Amino acid sequence: MNIVTLFCRIDDFCQKFEPVFKQKVLTEKPKLRQRAEKMSLSEVMTLIVYFHTSGYRNFKQYYLCYVQTHLQAEFPQLVSYNRFVELMKEAVVPLSVFLENCKGEISGIAFVDSTSLAVCHNRRIHGHRVFDGFAKRGQTSVGWFYGFKLHLVINHLGEILGVRLTPGNVDDRQPVPAMVKAVWGKLFGDKGYLSQALSEHLMMQDLQLITKVRKNMKQRLLSMFDKLLLRKRAVMESVIDQLKNISQIEHSRHRSVTNFVVNVLAGLIAYSHREKKPTLNIEIKEIALLSI
Repeated sequence: MNIVTLFCRIDDFCQKFEPVFKQKVLTEKPKLRQRAEKMSLSEVMTLIVYFHTSGYRNFKQYYLCYVQTHLQAEFPQLVSYNRFVELMKEAVVPLSVFLENCKGEISGIAFVDSTSLAVCHNRRIHGHRVFDGFAKRGQTSVGWFYGFKLHLVINHLGEILGVRLTPGNVDDRQPVPAMVKAVWGKLFGDKGYLSQALSEHLMMQDLQLITKVRKNMKQRLLSMFDKLLLRKRAVMESVIDQLKNISQIEHSRHRSVTNFVVNVLAGLIAYSHREKKPTLNIEIKEIALLSI
């Protein structure tokens, strides 16, 4: 990803977002003195997002060894590492709003799934204090974990349509209605999304939930098109793999809840700007013909 292109996109967003945000934000006491920061909000957001494409596993090493060494010309007003960590907290709301602008187009085909975001090893749960009261124990197909769940809805091009972050003990079906309010067509998921109530709720907004059935359930008649797309749910696994192994949205070195949220948001934004995403080789015209 070109850092200049990324900065231009973020800066265009900040020029529209900051004036509106400053008018609506509420403060307990009015500041008598408002000193301008050395680094602008767009510069801070750019460096946070660019970290997830740099290949570095540690943000401190990335900032000290790469940013302050090789990006001094692009960012002449760089602050110290400790000050930058403080500025990261102010980027939570702008990053979440900017992520909404990075969502893909609705094509009539969508996939839903969730993944665990463990914040510590299971043996260290009782001694973990950073996420006390926020993170919860949850279970996936590979075992138990302590942390959060990231719920995703993507289209057939691998573009994000909806995202929610919940504690690890939340049922996968619970955040689905909020993620697919504007989605229509067909939504493919695994057996964990089987629910008559959820299917009926989504059908009211012209969204058909399609999943496989359990062994003790009666088989449902599906078209060949639906059966083929059910087998293509692996595209979601590829998206999650890129988010975890390239964008690095999961690690156990967080020292605050706010920076954890910033890390997840920036990783999702970095993925959204990736040129090559996991996709299905299906065109919109073919979707219209096959779904008849």
